[in-house]
Amino acid sequence: MNAVYGLYPDPDSAQRAVNLLRGAGVESRDIAVVSSEPFEEYEFGKRDARTWMPWLAVCGGLVGALSGYALAFLTQRQYPLVTGGMPIFAKWPSGIITYELTMLGAIITTLIVLLLTARIPDWRPKLYDPAVSTGKILIGVVNPKPEMRVEAAKRLREAGGGEIRELPDS
Repeated sequence: MNAVYGLYPDPDSAQRAVNLLRGAGVESRDIAVVSSEPFEEYEFGKRDARTWMPWLAVCGGLVGALSGYALAFLTQRQYPLVTGGMPIFAKWPSGIITYELTMLGAIITTLIVLLLTARIPDWRPKLYDPAVSTGKILIGVVNPKPEMRVEAAKRLREAGGGEIRELPDS
């Protein structure tokens, strides 16, 4: 992995570093942010806040509901048991199956989306420094172009309060 990064003691200097990197023309997706705690009040902490997970869970629930209803309806029509004047397809008991498959569809969809968006498992090397576990905030550029490497290191120094490190290409 090839990277240039800085370790910052506070979120204000980390936010300055992110802003300076963007000002140098570094794409947001190429900026790595690693911290031991969430900083949701800062812009760099909200990068991955938007997600389609709730809408996909609803779609999974709808597919589960339709599947549950179809399972109950088609099973009772395929094997009709006439019971003392009751209808072949009883809606209230079929509602239990429909409900359970609705929940199963929503849960399975949520789990699959979670694993895909979190990139689990992901065996690619990650940018990390042990100083993050002591409260530092890592802001860096992953795989910078050779001409951008010097500029990125300069911008990370300008943010102030940070210790700049470089990982050579391995």
